[in-house]
Amino acid sequence: MARALGLPFDPIERASEKWRHHFGEPSAMAAVTSIMRAHQILIAELDALLKPYDLTFARYEALVLLTFSRAGSLPLSKIGERLMVHPTSVTNTIDRLERAGLVRRRPNPRDGRGVLAEITDRGRDVVRRATADLMAADFGMAACDESELAAVFDALRTLRIAAGDFAP
Repeated sequence: MARALGLPFDPIERASEKWRHHFGEPSAMAAVTSIMRAHQILIAELDALLKPYDLTFARYEALVLLTFSRAGSLPLSKIGERLMVHPTSVTNTIDRLERAGLVRRRPNPRDGRGVLAEITDRGRDVVRRATADLMAADFGMAACDESELAAVFDALRTLRIAAGDFAP
């Protein structure tokens, strides 16, 4: 879990006041800084929940992606595309999952040079149990109600569209 700061004030709000005095309107800086702190908090909580499964959230995401695929397998390039990560990160993630016995690599029958990552039965079991734990903890978002969750999703979706992640 993320270490609680326990401060008697909001440091991002305090920084915003200073920012306004030195640089001007702080809204974008405050929003970005809040997102970055929220990311730290969530990753720490999610990784703590996944630690009993010897997973990080990144490895969990890869397993879930394979679970969602029709055949339980995907080319490594497709995994990188869907998870929006660099090919090196995919390779490292699949290496770790393979060493843990949660996925196996096999030749891609559609591409003689390509490799598929395939989830194992053990991987499916780990995904099922880890997902139950994450859902019980509301993926670290228990402090937010449904309308707040929807507002966060909508606000960040706008940013993802502007970045060209997908066409609306």
